[in-house]
Amino acid sequence: MLAAMRSGDWLTPARLRNYPIIFLALFSAAAIAAVLMSHGRMGPNNLPLGSDFSQVWVAGKEANAGHADAPFDIARHIAAQRAEFGPETGVFGWHYPPYFLAPAALLARLPYLQALLVWQVATLLLYLWSIVAILRRSGVPTASVIVSSLAFPAVIINLGHGQNGFLTAALLGGGMVLVDRRPLLAGALFGFLAYKPQFGLTIPLFLLIGRHWRTILGGVGTVVAMSAASVAAFGLESWRAFFAGLPFTRSVVVEQGATGFEKIQSVFAAVRLLGGDIPTAYFWQSLAAVSALAALALLLRSAADARTKGAATICATLLTTPYSLDYDMMALAPAMALLVAHGLENGFRPFEKSALAFAYVAPLLARPVATALPLPLGVIALTFLFVVIVSHAFDLKKREPKRGTALVGARREREMG
Repeated sequence: MLAAMRSGDWLTPARLRNYPIIFLALFSAAAIAAVLMSHGRMGPNNLPLGSDFSQVWVAGKEANAGHADAPFDIARHIAAQRAEFGPETGVFGWHYPPYFLAPAALLARLPYLQALLVWQVATLLLYLWSIVAILRRSGVPTASVIVSSLAFPAVIINLGHGQNGFLTAALLGGGMVLVDRRPLLAGALFGFLAYKPQFGLTIPLFLLIGRHWRTILGGVGTVVAMSAASVAAFGLESWRAFFAGLPFTRSVVVEQGATGFEKIQSVFAAVRLLGGDIPTAYFWQSLAAVSALAALALLLRSAADARTKGAATICATLLTTPYSLDYDMMALAPAMALLVAHGLENGFRPFEKSALAFAYVAPLLARPVATALPLPLGVIALTFLFVVIVSHAFDLKKREPKRGTALVGARREREMG
């Protein structure tokens, strides 16, 4: 069994071709059933269709009404949601910086279902563009790339919640594709990721070690421009409200797990899921973050392929934050695409195919397994993939000749010449 996992030969061409088709058919049937069983804007579970998006739409309405600080006040925001969708609607909090009020305000000008459709279709297309762009020269037919991308289980999770995982994946994947060819545009894409500040540790490291100065300029310029635009549109009060709401986000959402530790795919949540207290969870999360950053820095300084470095950076982005949900595992899609593109060109490393397969199915299994056992399967899959990637840096380091040996070899060549 270990030999099969190491080689990945169990992942036959027939399985690679048929399993995504089966997944996509099942997910499509589930989505159609959910829509058919809905009544108006409400889904079969008596929550709004695209449940999490409902609070984004309500936040946009609040901003359009001149109350841009309201989404950051949990009591006011919940009251507004219940006034719109009924007293039985779930509790969905707004935890984004004021940047994200801009798309929310635009979408809130549409009726709810139209806004949800526009949001999901537009960001889904951006996600597909990023994956197709990564694999454009890999020799894989575009149709197969699209089917596999749509069949990735995180897609149906993101659709069910009306979440922003497609956008996150598109920004990360697009930035990695463009970092060498269009550095300023890549910087803009990375800068837009500031709407999720918990993902902000690894991209600066990737850019600094890689000396991507123009991309850094584009990213910093984008964040500055977004900040100025948000102040102009929503006022400084929105930022004061955002910072005032951070203690609630930290204590209730992250530490106490109001979202559900089975949904959060982080080392912190894994420790809490297994019964650990808050200080213990912070210790292990800090250890994981420091270890991931150190390993990533080693890889980024090595002679590894740019696609390998990009994939490792994306994986480390998810490992370093205490707050990453199962729909955020959409970010694994561009990471996996980068590894597949490299593997098809240069051959796959030991355990790489198995790690990719595990990461591919992990979003489907992570929440139910964590609920039933409990076992943090999503974190295990993510860690396994990251370890397989960064182990390449150690292999390269071992193969690098020592400086003294290289000098002796060069001297002998000159003497023989």
